[in-house]
Amino acid sequence: VDMRAPAQLLGLLLLLFPHARCDIQMTQPPSSLSASVGDRVNITCQASQGINNELAWYQQKPGKAPTLLLYSGSSLHTGVPSQFSGSGSGTDFTLTISSLQPEDVATYYCRQDYTTPSTVLQAITKNPQGSR
Repeated sequence: VDMRAPAQLLGLLLLLFPHARCDIQMTQPPSSLSASVGDRVNITCQASQGINNELAWYQQKPGKAPTLLLYSGSSLHTGVPSQFSGSGSGTDFTLTISSLQPEDVATYYCRQDYTTPSTVLQAITKNPQGSR
């Protein structure tokens, strides 16, 4: 049996999908934050290896499905308020809420889309404590 063809096919597949076998871990330092209404809030997400800008942020309000906030690291999804912004590239990313509002009570997730399967991280639940 000629095994050269399967070996060549495997090599071609690895060229076409160079990241398919990489496991990327996502971490969120620190593990918790506290903030008040009106505060500027930064939520960080860190990848175990470079993912370019292939990162999305999601918001999940209690009892509801997650909704997309940002994609490609910093691109605001349609209809998302401008108080949300994203920055970062490579391994370190930040979701910023410029002025925290009571309706921002939610769990925030980051997801890397650089490899398959995607890696999702539950980033943090924000619960505004009221005005200072």
